[in-house]
Amino acid sequence: MKSQVVWSKRMSFEGSAETGFSLPLGASAVVGGDNDGFRPMELILIGLAGCTAMDVISILSKTKQNVTSFEVKIEAERADTHPKVFTKIDLEYLISGVDLNPKAVDTAIKLSKEKYCPAQAMLGQVVPINITVTMDNK
Repeated sequence: MKSQVVWSKRMSFEGSAETGFSLPLGASAVVGGDNDGFRPMELILIGLAGCTAMDVISILSKTKQNVTSFEVKIEAERADTHPKVFTKIDLEYLISGVDLNPKAVDTAIKLSKEKYCPAQAMLGQVVPINITVTMDNK
């Protein structure tokens, strides 16, 4: 897996990956930026949420769960001093569907956490990750 970040101006960069996709990286005006892109720490959280979301949807699809809406919200607390690492991460799975099996949902989330999501496995070694599930079952 290869990626790169190229500086464009001030505190503005463009990140790209071998898949061909790219995205802007930026910083706030407080540190000399133009507020013109994602902050790197935001991308770590998006990566974690995306990793587990893809796992859970894949597993629920394979178990024939009728999911009509799915979202993973993520919130993190950071240390006050540099390097301002994450000190706590909260993942909230919001799932709606028809005749969802709560056990299947819990199993999918557990499998993502314990077996499939490398972002969660890696980050979970250095910061507590709390999980909540909000399910709307019709």
